[in-house]
Amino acid sequence: MGIIHGTQPLDFYEAVSDSNNNTETYAVTVIRGEETGEKAVISGGELFWCSSVDGFLGKHLNELSDISESGILALDGREIFVELLGNDKHAVICGAGHLSIPLIRILRMMGMKTTVIDDREEFAENAGKAGADKVICKSFADGMAEVEGNEDTFFVVVTRGHRYDRDCVGAALLKKHAYVGMIGSKRHAFFVREALREEGISEELIDSIYTPIGLSIGAETPEEIAVAIAAELIEVKNRKRRNFGFPADILKEIRSDRREPMILATIVSREGSAPRGIGTKMLVRKDGSIVGTIGGGSAEGRIMKEAVGLLEDGFSGTMVSHEDLACFANEDGMVCGGRIDVLLETV
Repeated sequence: MGIIHGTQPLDFYEAVSDSNNNTETYAVTVIRGEETGEKAVISGGELFWCSSVDGFLGKHLNELSDISESGILALDGREIFVELLGNDKHAVICGAGHLSIPLIRILRMMGMKTTVIDDREEFAENAGKAGADKVICKSFADGMAEVEGNEDTFFVVVTRGHRYDRDCVGAALLKKHAYVGMIGSKRHAFFVREALREEGISEELIDSIYTPIGLSIGAETPEEIAVAIAAELIEVKNRKRRNFGFPADILKEIRSDRREPMILATIVSREGSAPRGIGTKMLVRKDGSIVGTIGGGSAEGRIMKEAVGLLEDGFSGTMVSHEDLACFANEDGMVCGGRIDVLLETV
């Protein structure tokens, strides 16, 4: 796609929403220097959007196309914040049996969207009642054909038999995915792997299957096994460093028809025991209400207060706020502290 040159602040968020979620996409913001506030979106190593073609970022396209990490980077005497844009996390659960019900509820609490596939109407209805975002009551082969994977899709295969597991795992491996896990014994896994080899699935893909599924915590009951599976999804999700990006609820609020200015707060660096990672976002309205969180506690409260003050003063721009959490460790009863830098932007 050719370069999209935007001039309005909202253009950036439109570009973030419209960028290809099947390629590595980075959002870039100048946070220190004369050009503070300039933005660009790099997708698949190419410039997808920039706020000023003739500006600082537009003149450093070669350097930007080589971006391969997130965080604060130095570029020609300026500091830029780069974040890899992950998608909303999506779990596709194949099978709606007794194990799936607690797993759906846990993933819902984690904020992970869930799609459940099962060919039995009664079980599919139970998945819907448990809170699944989408339920597909079809054969597993047909259900998997309706699912589009990406690098933030987690396939959890917990069907009632070898044949269904093979169909689901085989289909999942051939889609883009963050994780493919299958429940069952080592003997069960052996037969499924052999069947996949016979179907021509590569050894590399077969070796990527997580089985037995879930972290090894001695889980026995369906609820405990669901906790172990959810914990493994968290481990894989965080290891893949795709926690950056713009949550759907924040993007929806920014792109809504309301025109009351708000402040977007983003953690751009952290040291020590800061509660949330780089890229975590919170949207602050003038009345002090928020969408999202950057970790709660006193630090978040101070950022909220600062953001409200900026809005009341008519601030329109970009600045970085420093929060030294260690300074407040004793008075707030914290056992240790840290430091975060928070980017504050008017949207």
